[in-house]
Amino acid sequence: MNHYLLSLILGIIEGLTEFIPVSSTAHLRIAEFLLHINLSDGYWKMYTIVIQLGAILCLPIYFRERIAKFLATFPRGEKGNRTIFTHPLSLVIIAFLVTAIPAFLLTKIIGKHLESLYIIGMSLLVGGIVMWFIDAMNSPSEKAGPGAPYTRIHTWHMEDMSLGQSIWIGACQILSAVFPGTSRSMSTIAAGQVAGMSRGSALEFSFFLSIPTMVAATCYDLLKSLRGKGVENSIGVSQIDAHGWLVLAIGFVVSFFVAYLSVAWFMHWVRKHGFVPFAIYRILLGAAVLYWASQLTM
Repeated sequence: MNHYLLSLILGIIEGLTEFIPVSSTAHLRIAEFLLHINLSDGYWKMYTIVIQLGAILCLPIYFRERIAKFLATFPRGEKGNRTIFTHPLSLVIIAFLVTAIPAFLLTKIIGKHLESLYIIGMSLLVGGIVMWFIDAMNSPSEKAGPGAPYTRIHTWHMEDMSLGQSIWIGACQILSAVFPGTSRSMSTIAAGQVAGMSRGSALEFSFFLSIPTMVAATCYDLLKSLRGKGVENSIGVSQIDAHGWLVLAIGFVVSFFVAYLSVAWFMHWVRKHGFVPFAIYRILLGAAVLYWASQLTM
């Protein structure tokens, strides 16, 4: 396949799947098999990191007004009832640290699991069931709205989150690092809902948490890839020709714009319709991947 067309397709896949709870890692791995490319090759390994950076970049731009407001009201918050430990920006950093340290220590396990279609398929399937159950459990409270009696939801806005909720979400995000296919957004959104957050607040915190999490992870991977430390088939900048840079640029730009549109659409959709359609998609895709993996080993 033409490399420019391939870059366009992979950029669209990354942009569409990075921030919705269906696992971009799983979809890129499936694309690797279907399109007959080797994402473990030095160049293509770096390419997947670059298109992830493109997707990440859309978040600080999309949420620029919220970020500016958070910075302006730090540490007391908009209502003056926050502290340096409970301000939304602090809670994002705390959740990130809770995830980052164990995930870093488990890099060898993560690397092994990345290659397993069985792990990806099972993570998609189980994650879909969990997400469906949790969203259905919270659905009556979502329909009742704030102030309703006997509601499971007590945090309707990200600004009202607690330190405990932040730590819990960060801990649950570790699952997505260890088991590709789980989906970082699925684990954080579901964890937030379990902790009494509304769909909107859990989703918004998931987006904010993904900024430091993904920047740290992708920059670390990119640095390893370029330096060649502990990475097979690593590649240096000097080895990339003009054609290679153009392929990278196409993937980066396409991933950015598709991710931006995906975030805007997803924010609107979830508040009205919930996560069940994505859960069903995960279950069907997970079952298909498990069947496919079983056929490959026959």
